[in-house]
Amino acid sequence: MPHTVDFETVSTAGLESSPVAEALAGLRANEARYFRNKYDHVFTVEPASEATAVIDRVHRILEEERDIVIASRPLEATEFQVENIRMAYVFYESGLSINVMYTLDEGGKRAVGFKLSDGMDVPAELSSFKFARQRSKLAGTIRGSYFVIKNEY
Repeated sequence: MPHTVDFETVSTAGLESSPVAEALAGLRANEARYFRNKYDHVFTVEPASEATAVIDRVHRILEEERDIVIASRPLEATEFQVENIRMAYVFYESGLSINVMYTLDEGGKRAVGFKLSDGMDVPAELSSFKFARQRSKLAGTIRGSYFVIKNEY
């Protein structure tokens, strides 16, 4: 069952099995705050078992674009559209968050973003990426990277 992510009272609900659950919850809340402030969108997530289509789509893009297979178990996911941008998020047990931004307009921005929760190591499958640091009141230090999607999905 989907639940709304509260960015004022950060909760680890749904993320308890992660060794960095607090930081991952902060990262998830950080994303919720961004979408509320920028698009007035309420960020909801659902358990991975109920979001298999979203997770399969994200994994397909990773594999087809860069031959990346994520080793960690997905915990939660969401998919939504704001303006003309289709967004998908998957939150993993390791503390990794992957988002796919897919602008529906021809020639629009399309990318896969990776964010690492504070306290987690860079996963082996993402070791070729360089990660920039960003500070967040909700999530501590977030390390992020991305790549541009070249194909149509």
